[in-house]
Amino acid sequence: METLAETKNFFILYKPKDIVSGDFYHALAHKHSENTNELFYLCTADCTGHGVPGALMSMMGISHLNESIIEKKLVHPNEILDNMRKGIIASLNPEGSDEESKDGMDCVLCAFDFKEMKLEFAGAYNPLWLVRDKILIEYKTDKMPVGKFDDAIKPFSLQSIDLKRGDIIYTFSDGYADQFGGPKGKKFKYKQLQDLLISISDEPMEKQEKILDQKFAEWRENLEQVDDVTVIGVKI
Repeated sequence: METLAETKNFFILYKPKDIVSGDFYHALAHKHSENTNELFYLCTADCTGHGVPGALMSMMGISHLNESIIEKKLVHPNEILDNMRKGIIASLNPEGSDEESKDGMDCVLCAFDFKEMKLEFAGAYNPLWLVRDKILIEYKTDKMPVGKFDDAIKPFSLQSIDLKRGDIIYTFSDGYADQFGGPKGKKFKYKQLQDLLISISDEPMEKQEKILDQKFAEWRENLEQVDDVTVIGVKI
């Protein structure tokens, strides 16, 4: 079976606000045992802050993600996020520290099984969107970050989708929807982003990326980019 990279059935729109970014994406194909299918993990994350502080959080997030999958051999996205949260909290709040850090990240972590046509995912605040036959379905995730939280820490929830050929999975940070611009200098907002993705969902993935980039530039015009921007599309 062809890999995702060989089929070109994906795009990554990645626009840091500064030279380095607090948004990150990380992809990892991993086969946990000889008796299981290879899983393709894709994490789309928005860390606290942007620029250098955000980039440092991104590096920490990627490190704990790899450790969870490769070293600790965790399979399901909810278990991986639980372990990432534990590691991030411990790293930012060492024993004896007087100050409590609540830095962390919002994210969606997907595990694609392309042979079985199944997707498992878990998330922190950020939703996952599926476009099927020109209809967008939103899957909401847990309202807590991968990091310290004011409320009691609960395990992340696991969700699954039976995929069909032609489905497109979109994951993203809030930077695109939160960008100010347009004729009245207001936010782009998620509803407009949904409508845009539905309208371009029949286009090749490479063209979708170009349209999204162009629309973002037209909306922003001369205004400052307010945040890091990441939008990722994967076509099944």
